[in-house]
Amino acid sequence: MEIKNLKRCGERILRAIKEGERIVLYGDTDLDGVCSVIVLKETIEAAGGSVAAVYFPDREKEGHGLTEKGLRYLAKFSPALLVIMDLGITSFSETKIARSLGFEVIIIDHHEIIDKLPEAEIIVNPYQEGDEYDFKDLATVGLVFKLSKIILGEKMKGSLKKKLVELVGLATIADMVSPVRENKEFIEEGKEAMRESQRPGIRAFLEAEEIKNLPNLDEKISRLISALNIREEENHLTVSYLLLTSLSFEEGREIVKKILAKYKKRKQIIEKIIKAVEERICEKDPIIFAGSSDFDFTLVSLAASRICQKYKKPTFIYKKWEDEAGGSVRTPEGIDGISLMKKCSSFLLRFGGHSQAAGFRIKNENLEKFKECLIRNFSKHQN
Repeated sequence: MEIKNLKRCGERILRAIKEGERIVLYGDTDLDGVCSVIVLKETIEAAGGSVAAVYFPDREKEGHGLTEKGLRYLAKFSPALLVIMDLGITSFSETKIARSLGFEVIIIDHHEIIDKLPEAEIIVNPYQEGDEYDFKDLATVGLVFKLSKIILGEKMKGSLKKKLVELVGLATIADMVSPVRENKEFIEEGKEAMRESQRPGIRAFLEAEEIKNLPNLDEKISRLISALNIREEENHLTVSYLLLTSLSFEEGREIVKKILAKYKKRKQIIEKIIKAVEERICEKDPIIFAGSSDFDFTLVSLAASRICQKYKKPTFIYKKWEDEAGGSVRTPEGIDGISLMKKCSSFLLRFGGHSQAAGFRIKNENLEKFKECLIRNFSKHQN
């Protein structure tokens, strides 16, 4: 029993490598997306191929997911094999645009499927119909690592395997999937590899003054994950991507200095968001729903997580722009945020994610209607 389309996906990438086709990688900006892109890029290179371009969307300017702006930027590489990781499973119109631009689309994503699938050539997602693999809770990086084994075969060993496993373990921890079965193995192997990391960027972070005296490896990894949640891009590459792919300790050390400085500022900004939300919380409301044009969109997910943990209520925190808003959703264990949003999807431009960690995009004119719909349906569910 294997994950549906995984072997077919590996064979298609191998054919692209053999025939010298252009390959473009597109990933989400969180650690699962970033590490997935790096694992596949280094796998392709180890198999004798090359990657024409890597792209991460600017969540503030483009929104989450596969974006038309990103596709228009990448159109110069078409025709090409476009491999999309940790997003895309709800990018229906954007997948059509990608194909119209001459891309052959592969989507590798672990997020929940909403009613239908995009019209991609190959989709790897354990939740799709006909997938009989009995463990559904892999992060995208776990799916990509399994794909890498198919592509590399006997080459998946030694220092190459350790370098990849570091990232698989790191992203599996960061994405907070269930730490059982294969995920448990990925985490254990990844942590062991990180003790003597082969990645200059990780070594530079673990040896930084602010980090090296932390009591144990778990604390250091936790701080690394928190610091790398900065989702800023430089030329469509995230800071986390630049650190994890840095080629020297000195280069890594310079990036770490910038990251840790931003980490301190970001903590202060998150506290301001939390304070602003707490001032608006209505105790009688069964959910927390708040937003502002002043909020930093890249940080609303972290604020939502903290607020949800504290108040044990479904939490919807959003950033308002001129016409639209983009938000992050966090829900307590046992409450499915995706199912809740499905009942109010008529007000949304798009939504997706996990049952307890998701996101949405909406017209500003529909914010209050969306809130009322959420409260109404959540109250029905509770009664």
